[in-house]
Order: sequence, then structure tokens, then C-alpha cells
Amino acid sequence: MARVVITGGAGFLGAHLTRALLGRGDEVLVIDNLSSGRLENLAEVADHPGFAFVEHDVANHISVDGPADLVLHFASLASPADYLARPIQTLKSGGNGTHNSLGLALAKGARYLLASTSEVYGDPEVSPQPETYWGHVNPVGPRGVYDESKRYAEAMAMAYAQVHGLDVRIARIFNTYGPHMRPDDGRVVSNFLTQALRGQPLTIYGDGSQTRSFCYVDDLVAGLLALADSDHVGPVNLGNPTEFTVAELATLVGQVLDLDVEIVHRPLPTDDPRQRRPDITLARSVLGWEPVVALPEGLARTADSFRLHPPAS
Repeated sequence: MARVVITGGAGFLGAHLTRALLGRGDEVLVIDNLSSGRLENLAEVADHPGFAFVEHDVANHISVDGPADLVLHFASLASPADYLARPIQTLKSGGNGTHNSLGLALAKGARYLLASTSEVYGDPEVSPQPETYWGHVNPVGPRGVYDESKRYAEAMAMAYAQVHGLDVRIARIFNTYGPHMRPDDGRVVSNFLTQALRGQPLTIYGDGSQTRSFCYVDDLVAGLLALADSDHVGPVNLGNPTEFTVAELATLVGQVLDLDVEIVHRPLPTDDPRQRRPDITLARSVLGWEPVVALPEGLARTADSFRLHPPAS
């Protein structure tokens, strides 16, 4: 049994990780300022004897009583709707938050896992993207506040590994979806499901030919736990390598919901990536991991959760 600290643990991914860690017998302390996370994501574990919650902004110094064996840094405004609206807070989470969470791990002698992102690859000129690809990022574009916060976070984590000998893991997370997504988070899966369940047209930005690779959250959590438990230091791509166009996703959402969906097109946002597909050769070789949930099945599960908690009109 380990004692695990998760920053951003009330968010979509953090809450799923919290449940998985408690389920395998670990103790979990969640730290979250609830700027985008929600306590309702943690409602089913609120009374668990191994669970504790502290409301705190990780951009400020982090202090934790007692031991910690593993620090997972997931505090971030990860959805476009959030980081475009709050760019400075996004940079602080990636900068100050990473520095403070690394300091906590060092003080406790804990292993450290950074939740990085496929956004470090920007609008890639290489596909699929391997960990050795340095990326194609516009640092002064509107998406740069998120992209560069994560690139900086990776550099900071590796500096702590090199200078202080901290045991560091870096997960480059590709598009992930599943139950407990915020309906208004601005990501394409939640956008499409919310619009379809409201009887609204699905909004496609651009012509829909841009591609994404969608990983169901249970698969991603399995990969994150495998990485945290592994001996590999450095970035590892975690995502589903099966590529879909956004137009294909819209069609699939209609099929899964058994609806005739209407499509409307809007201009493509600045610096929107044309391709996004992970090369998971490293994850397969060092973690023995690859996703198993196909997109139609995962969309059906996610749609069921949206029906149980209908998005407000």
C-alpha cells in the first residue's frame, strides 16, 4: 500500500486515477483548487477511509503532513475552453505548480509522475508522433499558454531528475474521453455528445479532415499506473494510435446515439493541429501497455454517463 498525492485530483483524469488507486489499496490525498475540477467527481469515494481532500492552489507552496510515496501532478486547465479563458493561471499551474509539486516529491522522497500532453508536439509535421519528436509549437499563439506550460514542466521535471536524483515519470497524454467529462469543457467528444443529446447540430471546426486519436479513460488510467510503477524515466506517449477524422467522429456519434445528426461548420481555430496520433512503441515495450477499448464502445459508455447526468441546456 502506498500513500499517493494527486494534484488536480478532482478533475476528469485525476478523479478516475483516485478511484483506481483506492481500488488497489492505496491511500490518496487529493489537492485541488476546484477551478475546473468538481467535488462531485469524487463523491463516490468521499467516505473511503483511505481518501482525503485538501482545497489548495498548487501555484502556491504545497505542504503535506505525513509521508508520500508517489506524487502525481495533474493540476492544469487542460481543456481549450479553460486555458484560453485563463491563460495566466494555466501558465502558473504548469510553472509554479510543477515546481511546487516537484519540491513536495523531493522533500518526501517520493516518486513523481507528471501529466504532460500531446500538445507538446503542437501542430506536428511528423505522424505518428514518437517521443523523440521535438514538436512544432507556436509559443506566442493562443494555444501556447498550455503547450509551453507543459513543455516547461517536462524540462523542470527532468532537471529535478538530473540535479536532485528525483525518480521522475512523464506521461504525454493524447485525447482522452469517458464518463465524468465536463459537458462544457470544449473538447470534441464532449461537444458532440452534448450537442447531440440536446438535439442540436454538431459543430465541426474547419472541414473536419483534421485527425485525432481517442483513448478511453480506463485504458489511459491503466497506462498511467503502469508508468508510475515502472522503472522508465522520461516521456512516454499514452494514447490510442487509431486515427479518426473529426468528420468521422461526428458520424460515429450519430450512429452510437442512433440519431440523424446535422452538421454545421465554423472556422478552424488558430494553430489547431491537423494531425494527432501517438506512436506507442515505447509504451508497448517498456510498459506492456496498449489500449483495448474501441471508439464505438467507449462512446457508448460515455453517452450513457451523459444521459445519467444530462448537460444543462
